[in-house]
Order: sequence, then structure tokens, then C-alpha cells
Amino acid sequence: MAPQPHSNLASNLSIQPYDPAQYIQTNMTGNRVSRKCHIMGSSNIILGGKCVIHHHVIVRGDLKKAASAMPPLAADATEAQQRAAQKGSQIVVSIGRHSILGEGCIIRPPYKAYKGAFSYYPIKIGDHVIIGAGSILEAAVVGSCVDIGRNVIIGKFAVIKDGVRILDNSVLAPGQVVISGTVWGGSPAKCLGELSENFMVIHEARTKDYYARFRPGPAAGTEK
Repeated sequence: MAPQPHSNLASNLSIQPYDPAQYIQTNMTGNRVSRKCHIMGSSNIILGGKCVIHHHVIVRGDLKKAASAMPPLAADATEAQQRAAQKGSQIVVSIGRHSILGEGCIIRPPYKAYKGAFSYYPIKIGDHVIIGAGSILEAAVVGSCVDIGRNVIIGKFAVIKDGVRILDNSVLAPGQVVISGTVWGGSPAKCLGELSENFMVIHEARTKDYYARFRPGPAAGTEK
């Protein structure tokens, strides 16, 4: 087995107290969201709870599947079924618990032409996912306990399984499937080795520790 590359976490996401005037913490779910990030179509975005979204992150929840690309309901569909279908179609970006979006990263639904219409498709991100600063993500699915480095490009409709590390400056090809327990790097990214069997347990603990330590500090201008 190839040597396991060093974790991206320490280098990508230093833990500093934040200015409470620059982050919003949601009451029920405990998400900590920078006032300097750009979340578009917030009603189409789900955050699982205790997520951290840093400055200048862009999340494009406004890019939805074209109505003509959605399968039609049966003619005898009940009003409740119609409401449920409409609600389901609005979920564009789903991000799981204890996920961390590094400064300046971009989360954008993948797109393609379907039945003559240009359409976007939902993106689902699991729990305990770290996306490094400056990375661009257009995957279809990112599993849980995934560590994505700085300045990484994840191509359209890529599928990343649970327990994966993508190294800094990597470019993952569109449609690429990344299996669990592997390390990928390079441009184009290739499998470089395997992760230790306890990677997911350690990675989950790291994301929880990051959230616990990323706490409000004194407001700017109030330090003694």
C-alpha cells in the first residue's frame, strides 16, 4: 500500500476565534455562516446542522432543474402529492452535518442538456465533509467523511464515496467515480493509495473538534 499522504485539514483550515459580527449562527441547527459568503437560492439549500461556511464561499442554490425536465405527475395525483413533488424539486444543494466550507470555495450543481433543455441537477454532500479554500465542486454526490483540499476542481457529475481524500490542486474528471478508502491527487486526478481503516473515525472527530473550537471571540475593536 502506498504511504498515506498527510491530512489536508491542518493546512487548509486553521482554527481561529471568529468575530461574532462577521458570522451568523442559526438558533436551531447551530450552523455558523459568514456574512461575507454568497448563498443564492437559500430556500433550495439544506444544511444538516453545525456546518461552518467561511468568507467568500459561493453556494448556488438558485440553479434549479428546468421544469420541462422533471417527470410529470399522474393525472389523478392528489394535492398532497403535488405539494410533495414541488417541495422535493426545490432541494438543489444538500450539505450534511459538521461540514466545513473553506474560504472562497464554490458549490455549484452539475448541469447538462436533457430533452432539448439546459438543466441543472441536485448536488448532495454528506456529513463531516471538508472542502478546502478555493475549490470548485460540481459533483453529483459527495459521501460522508470526505477531505477535499485547496484549489481542487471536482468535475460535473463526479461521485465521491464515503471516506476519501482529494489532495490540494487536484482536478477530478467529470463523471469520475471515486471509491471509498482511497487518496486521489494530480491533474487529472488518479488514485494514489489507500487510507487507513480508521480514517473515517478520525476525520469525523476532527470535524467535530473544529466546530467546537471555532467559537466567537471578541468583536473587532473591543480587544483590551
